[in-house]
Amino acid sequence: MPSFQYKALGANGALAEGVIEAAGRAEAFRQMEAQGLRPVNLTEARNGNGNGKAAASAAPAPAPGGGKVSGKALENFTRLLSSLLAAGVPLSRALVILHKQTKSPAAAAKWKEVHDRVVDGMTLANAMSQSPDVFPRVYVAMVEAGEAGGFLDVVLAQIADFQAREKELKGKVFTAMFYPAILAFLAIGVLVFLLVFFIPRFMPVFQGLGGNLPLITQIIIAVSDLMRGYGLALLVGVVVIVLLARTWAMSPKGRRQWESAILKLPTLGPLVSQFAMARFCRMLGTLLGAGVPLVNALNVARRSLGNQILVDAVSNSIDRVKEGKALGLSLADCPNLFSGAALEMISVAEESGRLDQELVRIAVDVESDLDRNLKTAVALLEPLMLFLIAGFVGAIFIGMLLPVFELQQQIK
Repeated sequence: MPSFQYKALGANGALAEGVIEAAGRAEAFRQMEAQGLRPVNLTEARNGNGNGKAAASAAPAPAPGGGKVSGKALENFTRLLSSLLAAGVPLSRALVILHKQTKSPAAAAKWKEVHDRVVDGMTLANAMSQSPDVFPRVYVAMVEAGEAGGFLDVVLAQIADFQAREKELKGKVFTAMFYPAILAFLAIGVLVFLLVFFIPRFMPVFQGLGGNLPLITQIIIAVSDLMRGYGLALLVGVVVIVLLARTWAMSPKGRRQWESAILKLPTLGPLVSQFAMARFCRMLGTLLGAGVPLVNALNVARRSLGNQILVDAVSNSIDRVKEGKALGLSLADCPNLFSGAALEMISVAEESGRLDQELVRIAVDVESDLDRNLKTAVALLEPLMLFLIAGFVGAIFIGMLLPVFELQQQIK
C-alpha cells in the first residue's frame, strides 16, 4: 500500500509531520481529517518506505522523457472529460480514468498533475492554470465559467467543438500559405546561389574587358562581393535584428504598434480581422449557449482575438455593456472587427433572444468568407512571387550579359 508523508496543523495549531499508509491521496486526506489534522502538504513516498528520505517533492514529476502535450491529446481529454462528467462520474475519478487510459507519456503526466491538484482542494480551473503550456488562458477561463455556473460538462463539450473548428480554420490558413512560403524560400535560395557561386565566375571576364561596366553590373558585383566577404556577419546581423524586433514586438507598446500596423495593411489586415471576428463570435456564442452571463462571456471571448488592438476595442465595448447598453451598439466602436451588417444582425438577435445562435451563424459565415478571401489572396500572391523571382533572376542575368553585348558592339 502506498505511503504518504504529510505536514499538517494539529488541533492546538502546532505543525505535525508523519507518514500515513493509504490506498490513495483521497483516503490519506480522510485519515488525516479523522485524526483532527488540517493538511498543509501531502506527498507520496517513493518505494513506500515511509522514511521520508525518498519522498517525492511537492512539485509534480516531469513527464517521462519530456515531450509536449499535443493539441489532439488536449481535444480528446476535453471531450472525454465532458462525456464522463455528463454520465455522472465524479471529477477526481474521471481524471484518474483519463490519466490511466492515455497513451502519451507527456499527457498522462500532465493529467495526473491536474488530478493531484484537484484532490488537494484546487478547482479544476485553478489546477489547469498551473500548466499554461498545455491549457491556454481562454480554455481555463471557460472552465472557470462552467464551474461557477454548474454546467462544466456542457462547457467542456463546447470547448472540444471549438478546438475542432479552430484546428480546421488554422489548417486552412496554413494550407493556403504553404505554397507561397515555399516559393519565397526557393527565391531566396536561388538569389544566394547566383550571387555567391555564379557571379564570381564572370569576374575574370569582366577584368579582361577593361573600361567602365554598366551601373547594374557594378551593383550586382558589389552585392556579390559583400555577400562573399561578409556573409557570416550579415547573417549574424539579420539574426540579431530579428531577435531585437521580436523582443520589441513582445513588449506592450511594441505589440500594439506592430498589430496596429498589420491591421492597416491592404490585404493582410482584413484577413486578420476576419479571423479574429470568427473566433470571437464562435467563442461568445458558445459561452452564451452554455448559459454563461453576457459580461462574463465577453471577458472570456475577448481573450481569443489574438490582436491587442482588437482586445482593447472590445474591452471598451464591455464597459458600455456593464453600463446597461445593448451589445450591438456597444460593439459599434470596433469597425475593424464588426461590419455594419454584422452589428445589425447582432442587435436584432439580441432583441429576439437568440443571440447565441446568431453569433455562431455569423462565425460560420465569416469563416466561409475568410476561406474564399484566403484562396483569392493566395491566387494573387503566387503569380506576384513568381514575377518577382523572374525579375530578380532576369536582372542578374542581364547585368552579367550586358558587358558582353557592349563588347560585341565595340568589336563591330
